[in-house]
Amino acid sequence: MEIRPLRTEHDLERALQRIEALWGAPSKSSKGDELDVLAALVEAYERKHYPIAFPDPLQAIKYRLQQQGKDYRALVGLIGQRTRVYEVMRGDRPLSLNMIRMLHAKLNIPAEVLIQPARKKHSMKLKRRRVRSIEGRAVRKLA
Repeated sequence: MEIRPLRTEHDLERALQRIEALWGAPSKSSKGDELDVLAALVEAYERKHYPIAFPDPLQAIKYRLQQQGKDYRALVGLIGQRTRVYEVMRGDRPLSLNMIRMLHAKLNIPAEVLIQPARKKHSMKLKRRRVRSIEGRAVRKLA
């Protein structure tokens, strides 16, 4: 097969079919080299066209704790006292640089994941305030 850059989905499909045909080829052979080059091209194409977003930092922490069979209590002392841990895990308080360093070192969570801002959940209190505010404005306009 002539190896060319992957520019379209059709090129990607052809490369994947060729990879499947070459799968298991001995390394350091011409077929093994072709397999390595095609795999690198497919990886680069997929990284560019189908990027995988980092997970939410809080979800990554929860997942790592679950993997280790631990709960939030394992974070006490690591990122602060019990109340600080629950504030962070509820999304009320952002991770500080020291917290990120500790979580990276102790739980092996990539720093790139932890430095992102946590995705805020809109609480019911906030929604209720907005509704009351909108209702109040409507009542004032009518009066």
